Amino acid sequence: MEKDEILLEVEEKMDSAVGYLRTELRGVRKGRASAGLVEHIKVDYYGSPTDLRRLAAISTPDASLIVIRPFDPGSLKDIEKAIQASDLGITPSSDGKVIRLAVPALSGERREHLASQVKKMAEKTRIVIRNARRDGNKEVDKQEKTAELSEDEARKTKQDIQELTDQYEGKVDEILDTKTNEIRET
Repeated sequence: MEKDEILLEVEEKMDSAVGYLRTELRGVRKGRASAGLVEHIKVDYYGSPTDLRRLAAISTPDASLIVIRPFDPGSLKDIEKAIQASDLGITPSSDGKVIRLAVPALSGERREHLASQVKKMAEKTRIVIRNARRDGNKEVDKQEKTAELSEDEARKTKQDIQELTDQYEGKVDEILDTKTNEIRET
């Protein structure tokens, strides 16, 4: 494995960790209704867990309401169960055709709880990034031992890996700050 391949592999792992964090954070409440709160809820649809966004049209007619229109009316009860089982803390109301979720305003205590959850998610992502760095450095050391990389190339590759680590940890910090500010807005 060449040094460019090592760097590419490390960068792919870091990039996928940051992408996963972004996806997970879409499901964290911000104090106003958003389709992102529910679109990734898994619904048991004919025995297979399916994202809600694949089963229904999700809209937000105003800042405190999410409306879910199932494509298959028979899946309405399954969707309701999945929403209740999720950790959203919102009880769905249904008229037999449409599910409505009234999104209440967040209390100060709940905002702080959500901010700490987001911080934990960001820290888990940083750990994945650091693990990618560790794996990359191990591969560099292995290549150096077998003389596939010179000492200078190995040192330069490790510096590049550290630069990638710093870059991706900076992205995590930026995402964390943005989401925390959104949560704490009144």
